Amino acid sequence: MLLAGLGVSYVISGDYSGWNGGLGQGGFGGLLIAFVIIAVMYFCMVLGMAELSSALPAAGGGYTFARAALGPWGGFATGAAVLIEYTIAPAAIATFIGAYVESLQLFGITDGWWVYLAVFAIFVAIHLTGAGEALKTMFIITAIALVGLVVFAIASVGLFDPANLTNIPVNESAAGASAFLPFGTLGIWAALPFAIWFFLAIEGVPLAAEEADNPAKDVPRGIIVAMATLVVTGAVVLFLATGAGGALAMSTSGNPLVEALGDSGWAVVVNYIGLAGLIASFFSIMYAYSRQTFALSRAGYLPTNLSVTNKRKAPVLAIIVPGIIGFLLSLTGQGGVLLNMAVFGAAVSYVLIMVSHIVLRVKQPGLNRPYKTPGGIVTTSIALVIAAASVIATFLVDVLAAGLTFAAFAAMMAYFGLYSRHHLVANSPDEEFAALMSAEEEVA
Repeated sequence: MLLAGLGVSYVISGDYSGWNGGLGQGGFGGLLIAFVIIAVMYFCMVLGMAELSSALPAAGGGYTFARAALGPWGGFATGAAVLIEYTIAPAAIATFIGAYVESLQLFGITDGWWVYLAVFAIFVAIHLTGAGEALKTMFIITAIALVGLVVFAIASVGLFDPANLTNIPVNESAAGASAFLPFGTLGIWAALPFAIWFFLAIEGVPLAAEEADNPAKDVPRGIIVAMATLVVTGAVVLFLATGAGGALAMSTSGNPLVEALGDSGWAVVVNYIGLAGLIASFFSIMYAYSRQTFALSRAGYLPTNLSVTNKRKAPVLAIIVPGIIGFLLSLTGQGGVLLNMAVFGAAVSYVLIMVSHIVLRVKQPGLNRPYKTPGGIVTTSIALVIAAASVIATFLVDVLAAGLTFAAFAAMMAYFGLYSRHHLVANSPDEEFAALMSAEEEVA
């Protein structure tokens, strides 16, 4: 249950804000179709990751899978993409937290950067004391956030008007444009990154494998239960928030669920609970980036001092350094842009992880797999194709942001090629496992 709760907590902020930017790219129809496509991708992907995590239960998550399947280059490329996602996503969430705080007029704050500084400072400090008990607290906060979505659903039903779903003016020059698809069929593609926000970071559940009692069974179950929960909550929010507040108004809102409820007392309740949801994801993704940084550093892919832990076994610099980068990015205040950048990193990692699943199925058919993906490589191939399309979609939304993120990814790969690949730690768990698999292949 804690692993399922962790999966939901990674993502729950995506129900409260961020997704609605997709209405401005594809309209309700475009975002709805994108939601279905992305839900299929994530279901196929988590089934593949459930198998990988049962066979390779280690703290590196996607990096561990790719290292075993694709070698050091593929492993680092996957780890770098995941790290980009997990470093930028909290920056985007911080801007959404700022929007919710400003709408509540808490402490007279009208400039979000105070909020960004506070959330980064507070949660970095909490993580430095050790995340074990805090994760259980996040489970409770996530449950509260889910209750908030139930409250929102009940309050918004009476405000729902089908006409609100299609009140965005139609772009007559767009191919296939209609009231349902005001920006044409291309709008579906452009809406994909925002549909990903409904599920982004659920792939972080395997990062907790080393802390699970029985990772071979617990991680697959946790990630599948979390995914099923998020499909339901995402669909409810997409329909009810758009139908209550109107697609046009929601497309530019910083706190869509609150604005959809207008000036009612329920709006204030959802606003406060929405903060809980945003904080749950912020905290959980911070946990994920610290574990990903720790794993890459422990194996020598990143500077090894990033994996040094304190007395409470918290990786100090692995928590602080990405946190500083995230805070500096949040100062832009451009939540939508940051969302697109995080999605770029996520989609690249999904492509590589699905390739890893396919390669391991072909190269290591005898690998012990306590859980096997239904449909095998056909299932993960579906996720692979959609993930590749999603990478391209980030350039449709914002060429500059996607280009800058690609440049950061390229810089990390250059660092690996020029330096860190010559300084890998052979006795780290991931390197030892990869060496063992390589030896078994040679014997076979």
